[in-house]
Amino acid sequence: MKEMTPFNSLFDDAFFNDFFRQRRGSGDQMPAIDVQEDSECYHIKADLPGVDKDDIKVTLENGVLSVTAETHKEDSEEKEGRVIRRERHIGRYRRSMSVGRDIDADAIKASFENGVLALDLPKLETRLPESTRISIE
Repeated sequence: MKEMTPFNSLFDDAFFNDFFRQRRGSGDQMPAIDVQEDSECYHIKADLPGVDKDDIKVTLENGVLSVTAETHKEDSEEKEGRVIRRERHIGRYRRSMSVGRDIDADAIKASFENGVLALDLPKLETRLPESTRISIE
């Protein structure tokens, strides 16, 4: 049987079964993510094309990691003709996921390069309980 971590259980949720589709009505898009785990850390990469670093907000609250970002319409000069089709995303990206409470929030590292947000979420060190002798009365 496969061991369930907070991220494994994340993908069993119907909410995440189709995370590439734009959510109807809100205009927000859910960025595509990659999640890797090693013994010390979770590593997350989120695609945020067209976003400036200053327009990204990452929060961790009650075991839920949230990433929000905004893209802004490019200023352009009026030219002859009209725009027939524009395939650049203008709006917001939003993604939240449960990462559990075993994250060292003070040691999280984030970087942003070439439209990819990289997050390293170190795990809290789990200590095995020391052996204790219990007296019987």
